[in-house]
Amino acid sequence: MKLSFREIADRITGISTPIFGISWNPPVLDAQIAKRLITFLEDRRALYNPYELESPPHVIDSVRLIRERLTQDLEQLDRTSTLAESLAAMRAACRKFLDSIPNEHSRMYLGPSMVFFSGVGELRGVFGIYIARICVQYGIDVESDLAAILPGALHDAPDGRPVTRERRRKK
Repeated sequence: MKLSFREIADRITGISTPIFGISWNPPVLDAQIAKRLITFLEDRRALYNPYELESPPHVIDSVRLIRERLTQDLEQLDRTSTLAESLAAMRAACRKFLDSIPNEHSRMYLGPSMVFFSGVGELRGVFGIYIARICVQYGIDVESDLAAILPGALHDAPDGRPVTRERRRKK
């Protein structure tokens, strides 16, 4: 693959003399960003915790952190890459969830409503699709908690872990 002059120039951060030297920033590989993001999302309980264990203020804070992380990762990517498209869609889902909450947030002391739980479910559904896409594209394994939101996961296993296609085949 050829690099254009513009791409090379964008990576150069400095030139030193009298003995010629150059410093530059190599591009961050999409695969590295994807792997780090999945590791980050595996620790976001708002994406997979049982609904009855969710505390709305904590979920809202977690979704805000996820959105910030997605923005930081997007800043490092070529916006036309498939990874960037997935991250942009996930960030839009965060924004949609957070936009649906303002009126709900003022009533949280009364307990979460169906609007809140519906929003969490929709967010998890969108994330499940894009996390699956990212994991397949970059060959990333996912912890079972986060795997619960991936398409095709069933939640009727006696051990509480999702029944995935692989677990069904092993039976």
